[in-house]
Amino acid sequence: MKCYVGIDLGSTTTKAVYMDEDEMILGRGITNSRSNYELACEIASEEAAINSRFQYLENSLRVDLNDSDEVNHLIDWFWCKFKLAQHLEQVKMLEQVCARSMDEWAHEISKATYHSALEVLFERMRDQAEGLFIPGEKAKSDFFRDIASSQYMEHAEFLSEDENISFEKLTSIYDKAILRVEAVNFSSHYKAYLHFASAEIGKLQQFQPFTEIISKTTQKAVDLEFEVLSTIGTGYGRQTLPFSKDQIRSEILCHGLGAHFMFPETSTVLDIGGQDTKAIQVDPAGIVTNFQMNDRCAAGCGRYLGYIADEMNMGVHELGPMAMQAHKTVKINSTCTVFAGAELRERLALGERREDILSGLHRAIILRAMSLLARSGGVSDEFTFTGGVAKNEAAVQALHKLIEENYGKIRINISPDSIYTGAIGAALFAHRGLNVEFDLKRQRGKRK
Repeated sequence: MKCYVGIDLGSTTTKAVYMDEDEMILGRGITNSRSNYELACEIASEEAAINSRFQYLENSLRVDLNDSDEVNHLIDWFWCKFKLAQHLEQVKMLEQVCARSMDEWAHEISKATYHSALEVLFERMRDQAEGLFIPGEKAKSDFFRDIASSQYMEHAEFLSEDENISFEKLTSIYDKAILRVEAVNFSSHYKAYLHFASAEIGKLQQFQPFTEIISKTTQKAVDLEFEVLSTIGTGYGRQTLPFSKDQIRSEILCHGLGAHFMFPETSTVLDIGGQDTKAIQVDPAGIVTNFQMNDRCAAGCGRYLGYIADEMNMGVHELGPMAMQAHKTVKINSTCTVFAGAELRERLALGERREDILSGLHRAIILRAMSLLARSGGVSDEFTFTGGVAKNEAAVQALHKLIEENYGKIRINISPDSIYTGAIGAALFAHRGLNVEFDLKRQRGKRK
């Protein structure tokens, strides 16, 4: 299958989008960004290829099963079983690396104790795994690190009640191990995961009448190959991408075009990513006419939220839901990442509730973004919010309030694919650029 690929290398996550010749999105992939950017691009791209295979699988099953009501349920279960297989393999490797890391420092007298503790800890993680991947259950995170960290720390804290086991040492073991596990591309094992998912689906009574169809369609998805015609890279780390200069585009241009592709009436775009915030104005064709971008400071961006999450011993994905429980919004004086911890601790010491503080932090982030929007030309209808922070419900709520206060009723677009906006724009540049080049060559050929 011929396709075009867009890669968005952000400071926090790397995204990839596969697009066909009709500019239909085939699949999306995302992974944590790493110091090894080439590996991050490879994993995100393979995740997008896997997602494309699932889309093919779904389309084929709809045809084979006459688009019955069972298909949606079947695909949901298939995806969950696939993710379960990948998760269990990552847990297995994490356990092995933790055991090796522990051996590097543990004295003979404590090795047996800690080995036993790790066995119990990882057995509990495996027992919990199946319950994490059930259709209808809201995913705690897209990333193994977030899920594993939450579980590991919970069990480590419980086990450390034994006076012979140190929570700090268990944490140290994990911190070293997770870095090594993240350096492995588990996506490359997709064929085994697909077959595992197919076999597990066949065990569910409601799908047993379709076992043969599922098996044949799975094999077709496994055998599906992609012919990448062109790839364009963008994002905060675009200069480090393993591409030639003619394959790199500005993230401003890509976010503008990507937002216009998702919402054709878009006039203003706000993107809050991990390391920067961008306020962009676009014309009716999605071409950027003006923009403002924050300085090199990460204040008010995803990295800032990550720092706050670390200070509060929480996952970043937990901040928004907690802030939504606030009774009031505490005024935050600074969104400086350097001083965030000090102000947070000061507010807690004064007796402020965590929920109220987080509500204030989210409002402060959006206030900083509002300043950029004003300098870029203000907010016009329609307004599109993109980037990872667009998935944070507390940030979205604060944005709605501040936009209405300053600009009145404006239509605000937020797509479930908001985090992929830059990659979508890059894929569009890959498709349109290659076709423009092809047309020019064809015209030159005719003149000769």
